[in-house]
Amino acid sequence: MKNTALTHIHESLGAKMVPFAGYLMPVQYEGINIEHETVRNGVGVFDVSHMGEFYLKGKNALALIQKVTSNDASVLVDGKVQYSCLPNNDGGIVDDLLVYRINEEKYFLVVNAANIEKDWNWISQHNDLGVEMINSSDELSLLAVQGPDAAKALQSLTDIDLSEMQYYTFKIGTFAGIENVIVSATGYTGSGGFEIYFKNKDAEHIWNAIFKSGEKFGIKPIGLAARDTLRLEMGFCLYGNDINDTTSPIEAGLGWITKFTKDFTNSDALKQQKAEGISKKLIAFEITEKGIPRHDYEIVNEEGEVIGTVTSGTMSPSLKKGIGMGYVKKAYAKVGTKIFIQIRNKAIPAVTVKLPFYKG
Repeated sequence: MKNTALTHIHESLGAKMVPFAGYLMPVQYEGINIEHETVRNGVGVFDVSHMGEFYLKGKNALALIQKVTSNDASVLVDGKVQYSCLPNNDGGIVDDLLVYRINEEKYFLVVNAANIEKDWNWISQHNDLGVEMINSSDELSLLAVQGPDAAKALQSLTDIDLSEMQYYTFKIGTFAGIENVIVSATGYTGSGGFEIYFKNKDAEHIWNAIFKSGEKFGIKPIGLAARDTLRLEMGFCLYGNDINDTTSPIEAGLGWITKFTKDFTNSDALKQQKAEGISKKLIAFEITEKGIPRHDYEIVNEEGEVIGTVTSGTMSPSLKKGIGMGYVKKAYAKVGTKIFIQIRNKAIPAVTVKLPFYKG
């Protein structure tokens, strides 16, 4: 197991540590529900240093990104971030990722921890454009400071005006006295906040500075379990659950990041799929009785016929009810459709709903 630069701190704080994507990561400190509420109502800090980071440099950097990603990165300006995915040749997704435009010839990609090697190899095999690629995943740490009080908790540490930063923008500046830190108004919780990228050697200093600065706002460390419940309440896809090598972005409701204004990997097949329609679709549902849906549970109709599978499910700490996402036959995908989740040999009623689950 790899450690992040902050593993020893998590252990000293009594975090429950678990293996995740090859790293030993904190899954919880005080408990999922407490940590979840801390982020929804105040401010919490996630160590997500296991994520992967690549730099693409050179005059053809944008051309390579356009070739391998589904979204249109040509609309990016310096300081803007874009959510996108890497389609494979078989109608599925290699990974979802963030694309940062630093300048015209320098981009920063953030990929999922479990897919670092896969993504690197995939982009490399399409790089016949002489783009310089740098894998900085092992050199960089990443903290996600999330929640409505995040800007106030961090402002004393930087001259970047955090309250003025718009969603999906970033700045590179001095943070806690350290230069060239990327401060990004992004996150995976739906409660606002920032993601902060810096060198491993500065990790402990920055962690301590954040907790000192955020002390009067009740800042707390948060584990990956609450990160999962927070993202699910927003209906954000998790790679390996809701999207994977066999699910298409059209089926996953990611048509909004699939732009046919350009050619990209497998774009013709995806365009055809969009035109002809899909047979299955990712839906969101709420359980209407008692029960907690989990990954891989069967979704059935009133006759008990299997119509799909749960991809993500939990007891929502905010809504106090079972919520989930899953793929179903298209006929059952309309909002308001009654479906059933097979939980321990019992078909529990549920209804399809519009995302996000958590409306704030």
